[in-house]
Amino acid sequence: MKMLFKQRLFSWFDSYDIYAEDGSTLFTVEGKLSWGHCLHILDARGEHIGTVQEKVMTFLPKFELYAYGEYLGCLQREFTLFTPRYTFDCSDWEIEGNWTEWDYTVVSPSQGLVASISKELFNWTDTYVIDVPDPANALCTLMVALAIDADKCSHG
Repeated sequence: MKMLFKQRLFSWFDSYDIYAEDGSTLFTVEGKLSWGHCLHILDARGEHIGTVQEKVMTFLPKFELYAYGEYLGCLQREFTLFTPRYTFDCSDWEIEGNWTEWDYTVVSPSQGLVASISKELFNWTDTYVIDVPDPANALCTLMVALAIDADKCSHG
């Protein structure tokens, strides 16, 4: 399953549309006014299904992830010198980027490749392609991509 993650051009807060390969809308993301990034994920019917909330006043960026009202866990950037790396405390997922911080892989020792996230260059807004072999991981992988993008916006 491939998802196209595209930031809206004219928006006061972070807003994104997430499309399937056929162009249909899978999710929309609305930024909310708060300390740090707060992103609400809506399904195609407009129902709230997830939240990515940045924790403020931390040495390294941390994001709390919620799906269907349940706390999933915390995504935290690790201290590294050349390639960005994140840990997700509720799973065995390992998230690592390349030195340009444009492309990321999400792997799991138990599942193998969970997702690949690639930034498309030469667009007016941030645009990513998220390739998820198992559609059951789509929402969680989207939340990881949103947290990484929010981290890059805050500190890059």
